[in-house]
Amino acid sequence: MIHTLFVVNAGGDIVFEKHYRAPIPRSVLDAFFEARAKAGDPEEVPSCISSSRHYLINIFRDKLFFIAVVQSEVPPLFVIGVLDRIVDTFTDYFGQCTEKKLQQETVIVYQVLEEMLDNGFPLTTELNLLKEMVRPPTWMEVLDNISGSKRVKETLPTGQLSNMQWRRQGVKYANNEVFIDVIEHLNAIIDRNGTTIAAEIEGKIMVKCRLSGTPDLLLTFINPRILDDVSFHPCVRLQKWSAENVLSFIPPDGVFELCSYLVGAQHQLALPVYVKPAITFSETAGNRLDIEVGPKQTMGKPLEDLTVVIPMPKCVNSVSVSPSAGAWTFDQLSKTLRWELKKAPLDRPVTLRGSISIAAGESIPDAPPTVSVVFRIPHFATSGLKVNRLDLLSEKYKPFKGVKYSTIAGKFQVRA
Repeated sequence: MIHTLFVVNAGGDIVFEKHYRAPIPRSVLDAFFEARAKAGDPEEVPSCISSSRHYLINIFRDKLFFIAVVQSEVPPLFVIGVLDRIVDTFTDYFGQCTEKKLQQETVIVYQVLEEMLDNGFPLTTELNLLKEMVRPPTWMEVLDNISGSKRVKETLPTGQLSNMQWRRQGVKYANNEVFIDVIEHLNAIIDRNGTTIAAEIEGKIMVKCRLSGTPDLLLTFINPRILDDVSFHPCVRLQKWSAENVLSFIPPDGVFELCSYLVGAQHQLALPVYVKPAITFSETAGNRLDIEVGPKQTMGKPLEDLTVVIPMPKCVNSVSVSPSAGAWTFDQLSKTLRWELKKAPLDRPVTLRGSISIAAGESIPDAPPTVSVVFRIPHFATSGLKVNRLDLLSEKYKPFKGVKYSTIAGKFQVRA
């Protein structure tokens, strides 16, 4: 499947490479570098690039390209899923998956990759098993290096030979607790009149489990019909979900993604925020900018970490604006206007108004730019998904339980 794995930074430098079969020269990446040069933004690079003898399947995460080189036809989404799992594993091991961190922990990186893939095929991808086989870096590793202790275990983990590979045996905690996070990323395209052209929610349910023994959990929802396009963790019993719309599972130990779901336009989504942009370029009336942002149907929850990004045309020389709240910056190199504020008030909208200066001798732009909005709404799920209850069936102790919701803007764009 995967012949070679390359990690390339945004500048085009190869951070490291892992060959699972015969080594492939780095010239195989020429097709990727050509596609990268044509794309203005790193996220616009095609996920699947074909050359004369290879396919280059890549993802862009944390300012790094993870590129899998394959020689035969394979499902691209399957390879992308493996690459995402590799990045998530590094993030869990090191706290972050950055170029500097990967270079600092090169030995562990290669050890983890060796255990995750066998001859290029996925083998061990569960974090609990990996951490039993390759210990994460800690301050104890200094002592281990001095004493000559091995980081990789010589015996298989207990879960490797069981029918529950995701959970290790003999788990014990003094305080038993389980937390559920419902996280939804809202993607939307809105026209200048406020009409929603397209909207969807990419959601996931994250679980932090610290339960002793072998807990059997039952999670029920008030409105489970929202989860009609859903992907589950292997621990979920699919027959129980198909019959009763409840999630029955024996969870892994630690933090894991229980399921991911997609809520499309068929549910008639109500957007929790409204944006009214007015950007005009005129030789007679002048070049003006007027943007209004406010909460809408957020159940009294405020907008936090609000950021409005406007990529101005290259002919723009400068911008002079006045915000009702927050601060703004204008990057002369990229011609990008950014307006940021930590928390928007609930009782009134926030505005950004001012003028735009066009460079001498430049023509008026034909169309105004597209406005991108980033925000976060804590304790709120746009889809309306609500957890009813979480029951522990197989153990006698009573754990502490908690549920949290949050909505985060994904690709939220407004045409001005």
